[in-house]
Amino acid sequence: MTSTLLAVGSLDALREVLRRGDLLDVSARGDVVAVTTAAAFVGVTEAAVAVAQACGDFDLSVEALVISDRASTSEAYFARRINEAQLVVLCDGSPLHARAVWRDTPVGEAIHQARQVVAVGSVATVLCEVMVDPRGGAPTTGLGYVAGVALALAVSEGQLLRTRSLVAPEVAVVAMGPSGVVRHDGSKWSVVEGDVVVTRGQEQAQL
Repeated sequence: MTSTLLAVGSLDALREVLRRGDLLDVSARGDVVAVTTAAAFVGVTEAAVAVAQACGDFDLSVEALVISDRASTSEAYFARRINEAQLVVLCDGSPLHARAVWRDTPVGEAIHQARQVVAVGSVATVLCEVMVDPRGGAPTTGLGYVAGVALALAVSEGQLLRTRSLVAPEVAVVAMGPSGVVRHDGSKWSVVEGDVVVTRGQEQAQL
């Protein structure tokens, strides 16, 4: 499975992660691929350009992989590039679309096995066993690449209250704002920085 997974609330949070330099192992002119699946409905080109701009100050080489539907996931090149890259960035967008495209495909498995993944915004929610449905905040089944938490964007307090009431108490709900960064190191979760609130049930908790 992925050795390092970072969930970040926004591209600005990604920039801060890269600026810090201690959370990812990426060399100068590092090989980065941006997977645009979740952005299929809002513009894959714009999403890829935004990731390239976020990486632009850090001497990284970014290649966009336009994987917009399940037919794309059968192309061996895409899975190979994800496996080879030093860093895989999953673009923000529709987590439900990303789940449908990646589930039980070579590309999905490559993301699961990638060395380092940064999931931007709502797409991070699809990687967990418990996924928060963005349409109303109820728990549903994610891809199951990581366990122990349900990631959620801090959309509204009402929706978060509903999510917290519906998710089983043994699963921590991790609500991230735009500056939020949380990390899974292959065995455990931790809060790195920014606007992150962890709860079990309706009570605040720690990872």
